[in-house]
Amino acid sequence: MYLTGKSYDEVTAGFRWNIPARFNIAEAISTRHAQRAPDAPALIFEQADGAIRTWTFAEVERAACRFANVLEHLGVARGAIVGIHLPQCPESLFAHVAAQKLGAIALPLFNLFGPDALEYRLRDSGARVLITTTQAHVRVADTIRGVETLAHVVTVGSASATHDFWDLCNRASDRRDAIDSGPDDPALLMYTSGTTGNPKGVLHAARVLLGHLPGVALPQDMFPQAGDRFWTPADWAWAGGLLDVLLPSLYYGVPVVGSGRAKFDPEWAFAFLARHGVRNVFMPPTALRLMRQVPDPGRYGFAVRSIGSGGEKLGADMIAWGQDTFGLTMNEFFGQTEVNLVIGNSGRLFPVRAGSMGRAIPGHIVEVVDDAGNVLPPGTPGSVAVRRPDPVMFLEYWRRPEATRDKFRGDWCLLGDIATKDENGYFWFQGRDDDIINSAGYRIGPGEVEECLQRHPSVALAGVIGAPDEVRGEVVVAFIVPAPGVTPTDDLASEIQQFVRSRLAAHEYPRRIRFVRDMPMTITGKIRRIDLRALDREGP
Repeated sequence: MYLTGKSYDEVTAGFRWNIPARFNIAEAISTRHAQRAPDAPALIFEQADGAIRTWTFAEVERAACRFANVLEHLGVARGAIVGIHLPQCPESLFAHVAAQKLGAIALPLFNLFGPDALEYRLRDSGARVLITTTQAHVRVADTIRGVETLAHVVTVGSASATHDFWDLCNRASDRRDAIDSGPDDPALLMYTSGTTGNPKGVLHAARVLLGHLPGVALPQDMFPQAGDRFWTPADWAWAGGLLDVLLPSLYYGVPVVGSGRAKFDPEWAFAFLARHGVRNVFMPPTALRLMRQVPDPGRYGFAVRSIGSGGEKLGADMIAWGQDTFGLTMNEFFGQTEVNLVIGNSGRLFPVRAGSMGRAIPGHIVEVVDDAGNVLPPGTPGSVAVRRPDPVMFLEYWRRPEATRDKFRGDWCLLGDIATKDENGYFWFQGRDDDIINSAGYRIGPGEVEECLQRHPSVALAGVIGAPDEVRGEVVVAFIVPAPGVTPTDDLASEIQQFVRSRLAAHEYPRRIRFVRDMPMTITGKIRRIDLRALDREGP
């Protein structure tokens, strides 16, 4: 499916979904290209030490077939959950393709998850196999050992207590046909943070890849074009890395550039763009703000064709900087794990209005509705909603039928954001009807952080909010009522921060901790985060 036309109206009028009766992600992103253009580059990967290896589609297909046969030998069959706990690396791609060949459900897991965050997702999903790195396994082994369903751990790198990825692959056949599957068959389980309690599993069908295609093409200025080459620093475990870049790019046969670098560095990023001839980029706003601080970036000689960004607002000054630096309009887009890439901008097709979320992506029916699911007139605030059926829409919350039902008002799926829609179809964000924290493009649920905080022996009660931050958009702030007999100190605050950082993830720990005598609560015992935000604005 391609977008064609010279204006937004023309592109939208001419777009039609083409969802085949039979569809398998592995066939779509690997097998068919390996058959038609076996020597074409699929993945150009730069390791942390600077070594570069190009994997052709034929090589990706053979490696994925080997690992699919390994997984089958380990008991993975249709519908089994396969946890993929890896950074950007070739093995992550091979694992995804292998899982889809078997009709398994891939469970992407952020590489920096600590033991508690990982254990919850493995246990809740009922994962049978986990693929991780040797280093990560050392961190989490003791905690995940109690996950009853987890039968096997495969590590990239040798480890005596696990299966070694390449040792297993080298002993397996490099031929394996994908199972016969349909577009509505479950394929991906991605956990999204909620405002209360633990994260929910979002189950997607194989068609989610097809559903993403127009939402990638529009903000990337009519992607794909001849010579395109796609990169993102976003982890492939997140929707932004996996579904906004890796899978759609390979679907079109466009090579993806990846990096084993652990931390983002703006000077390195400019050099990386030039070194690999990157033409298309998904860059979170936080990374762009860091890149803005680099003096005279043009000296690196990059030639980028399109840049998409999402997760938080860029602002007019950042869009202007993008014009000056790259000679293009950086296009913002909007969505969520459940229903992604449904609103966006394209400076090539229509004027980008600073502060606007953009217009509905072709193929998606997006409106602003009231609590009953009635479409509201232009300029009236309400909930952003997408009408079903829609190929990008999730199947269900994993094992939570009531939560799934609550997501809908009739045929409208509510996205949890309040906005207005003007007469020209532009959406304008007003606020969130939940308390999700958007920090550096990551969606963080306060409930998970609060639960972790309250495991610390010095914490009696914890409330978590997001506070504005110039670089990250928002940062996590924790208000803590100390346990009886505990005296608040700076050292204790640092200890609690490290406690969360080591158990959840580096992006989830509270950047600021404030000790309070009492926690503002509702009559039903819920934390009044509106009061915590007011307290935070007042200062210490």
